[in-house]
Amino acid sequence: MSPRIPRTARAIPPWQHAAPALFVMAWGGNHFTPLLHMYETLGHYSTVTADLFLGFYVVGLVPGLLLAGALSDRYGRKPLVIIGVLGGIVASTLLGLGFSSEIIICLGRFLAGLSVGVAMSVGTAWLKELSSAPFDLIARPTAGARRPALTLTVGFGLGAGVSGVLAQWGPLPTLLPYAVHILLSLLVLPALLHAPETVRRGRVHQSLWLDLRAPLAGHRRFRRVVLPTAPWVFGAAGIAYAMMPKLVEGRLGELNLAFATLLTVVTLGTGAIVQPQVSRLNSITRGRALLVGMGLMVAGVLSAVATSVILSPVLALVTGIVLGAAYGITVVAGLVEIQRIATPTDLAGIAGVYYSLTYAGFLLPVAFATLHDFASYPLMLSLLAAACAGCLALTAVGLRRA
Repeated sequence: MSPRIPRTARAIPPWQHAAPALFVMAWGGNHFTPLLHMYETLGHYSTVTADLFLGFYVVGLVPGLLLAGALSDRYGRKPLVIIGVLGGIVASTLLGLGFSSEIIICLGRFLAGLSVGVAMSVGTAWLKELSSAPFDLIARPTAGARRPALTLTVGFGLGAGVSGVLAQWGPLPTLLPYAVHILLSLLVLPALLHAPETVRRGRVHQSLWLDLRAPLAGHRRFRRVVLPTAPWVFGAAGIAYAMMPKLVEGRLGELNLAFATLLTVVTLGTGAIVQPQVSRLNSITRGRALLVGMGLMVAGVLSAVATSVILSPVLALVTGIVLGAAYGITVVAGLVEIQRIATPTDLAGIAGVYYSLTYAGFLLPVAFATLHDFASYPLMLSLLAAACAGCLALTAVGLRRA
C-alpha cells in the first residue's frame, strides 16, 4: 500500500515541506565555522582547541549518520527529522550561552553534529523518496540526489555567511548568530508537520543490529568507486574555509573573521552553483562526473599548497572556488552512485555510511593543527595532493571495472 499524501501538502510539492528542515539543520551545523577566529580572539582559546570544537562536531555527526538511518527505517523519516531539528535548537542554545565554557561548547557542537547527521542520512533518503512516484511524477532521475545535496549546501553556506556577518559587524556577536538559527528552526516546524511520511507502516524488521550493518557498504561499486572519493568531499571544505583563513590571517588584520566568512560562502556557493549541472556532466562524460570532481580536487589541493607558500588572500579565494566546485560535483555524483545501488529499505543506511566517510575529511584541519609542530603546511598539503591524485587513479580504475 502506497503512503498517502496529506491534502494540505498537495498545493506544494511534498519535498518542499521537508527541505526547509534539512536547510536549518545544515545552517546549524556550519554557522560555527567562520566564528573560530572570534573564539580565539574574544574567548582566548588556542588554535588546537578551536579546531577541537570542529572535531566534536564530527564526533556527534558519525553516530547521527549511522544510527538515525536505521531508526528511520523502523519508525519513519518524519519523526527522526523532527528530533534532528529540535536537537539543533538545543545545540545553538548551548553554544549561545556557553561561550566561556569549553565543555558546553563541545557538547553543543556534538549535538549540532547529531542534528546534521540526521539531515544527511534520513533527510537525504526522505527527499529522494519524495522526489519519486507517487509523491513527484515529474522530477528528473537525478532530482533525488540533487535536491538534498543542494538544500544542504545552501544551508551550510548561508548559515556560515549570516553568522559571520553578524559576528563581525552586529551586536552580541557571541549570541546573535545562534539566536537567528533557533528562530529559523522554530519557523520550519509547521511546514515539516505537513510533509508526508514515506516509510510503509507495519513493515517487519530484523534486529536493529542487523539494520546497522549496512551491507551495501561492501558492494563492489561502492568500494571501488565511492569509497576513494568520499573523504575528499568535506576534506575540500575543511581545507578551503577552515585552513586557508588561518594561513593568510597575518595579511588581513581585523578582517580575518569577515574573510573566513567570505571564503566559506564562496566555497559553498560555488558548490551550490555546480550541483545542478552534475546530471548533464554525467551525460557528457558517460557517468564519470566523479572523475571530473576528483580532478578539480587535485587542482584545488595544489592551489592550497601554493597558498601556503605565498600566503596570498587572493590565491586563498581562488583555492576556495576550485575546491567548492570539486565539492559540489563530487558530493552529488557520489549520491547518484549510492542511489544507483541502493534499495528503498537500505537507502538511509547507506547514505549514512557515505556521509560518515565524507566527513572524515573534515578532521583534516584538526590533524594539520596538531602536526604543525612537526611538519610545515606546504609539506603536509603536498603529501595530501599526492594522496588525492592516488584516489583519483583508484576511482578511474574502479569506474572502468564497474
